[in-house]
Amino acid sequence: MKLLKGNLLTQILIAFVIAIILGLIFGQSIEVIKPLGDLFLRLIKFIIAPLVLSTLVIGVASIGDPKSLGRVGTKTVSYYLITTAVAIIIGLSIAFIISPGKGLSIEVPSTEVEVNETEGVIQTFLNIVPENPFLSLADGNILQIIFFAIFIGLAITLVGKKADPVYRFFDGFAEVMFKITGIVMRFAPIGVLGLVAPIIGQYGPQVLLPLLKIIIAVVLACILHTILVYSMSVKIFAKMNPLTFFKGIAPAAVVAFSTASSAGTLPVTIKNTQDNLGVSNKISSFVLPLGATINMDGTAIYQGVAVIFIAQFYGLELSAMQLLTVVITTVLASVGTAGVPGAGMIMLAMVLGAAGLPLEGIALIAGIDRILDMFRTTVNIVGDASAAVVVAGTEEELDRSAFEKQAS
Repeated sequence: MKLLKGNLLTQILIAFVIAIILGLIFGQSIEVIKPLGDLFLRLIKFIIAPLVLSTLVIGVASIGDPKSLGRVGTKTVSYYLITTAVAIIIGLSIAFIISPGKGLSIEVPSTEVEVNETEGVIQTFLNIVPENPFLSLADGNILQIIFFAIFIGLAITLVGKKADPVYRFFDGFAEVMFKITGIVMRFAPIGVLGLVAPIIGQYGPQVLLPLLKIIIAVVLACILHTILVYSMSVKIFAKMNPLTFFKGIAPAAVVAFSTASSAGTLPVTIKNTQDNLGVSNKISSFVLPLGATINMDGTAIYQGVAVIFIAQFYGLELSAMQLLTVVITTVLASVGTAGVPGAGMIMLAMVLGAAGLPLEGIALIAGIDRILDMFRTTVNIVGDASAAVVVAGTEEELDRSAFEKQAS
């Protein structure tokens, strides 16, 4: 129980190191502690839908003016799409430099690769509108919950004083959900231990070494994108020290790395951006739930590296048009891909199909997808937080005393 005391970030990091050591020592037998990780994931997942609904309703209602909401929405979506495009370009560039697929001799698994069918762009946008919002809440469909919450928030603003009881209900409900989030986060170190140790024990060095170049390419691209894009963004648009930003979002980043789920990390991301980075509730409650669904910078990096890896493995030369197709498809696909573990594999199927590359290549990296998922989800979460800081900075919704205290 000592892991529950002291500075949360420090305890999470200690648990993470212990998990790696235990995984390497005990191998697959460390699976016995996996239920601890599963329990932590369940605790996080059970608060996602009510937290998103309550905080987003308050966020939209607090913005009030529909014109202001439109301005904030335009800034948010533009930032997400632009950074995703930059991310895929960085991923492609690093992959060309490292050439992870050249000179590699591994056997393609003979089993058929099952890939979920993807829907068209129009149907993806239509699916944002829920036929039954309560069913959306039950299923945890984040995009549909966002749509429902935005309309409730707008209606509260348009109705006026008569809707004050509704506003106060959601305001109180949001505070309750924040308190529950805080309680759940006290168990984060134990959850991280239960999530990471079995993964390290399952894969180990013998599985990772043959595909080490692709792992290195993804990690380098993620680091480069984080340092260049996010550091510059928070510095230029919010006048925030990048080190302060990374320190403030670090707990959420560690949880994202452990869970490989943007949606699952959402409660922690909201808490960190508000408490550590000074982002107002109305900005964070709008920008972050949206980012958990449509912001896929880390996944875009993975797409770029994976496409080059598969093309090089099969000895295929990619044309400029194919590369452009990869960029466009990745940006568009990011809008409709859920922020859950394994979603990158679905996106990769779309991208490979659009670029005319063999889908069988997915089997080459399927074995290490969970490892890569941890890195790309971390970037996704940090990107969400940077968007919240940038939008808050440009909207004068940033409590500078909060992150100045964090810096000290």
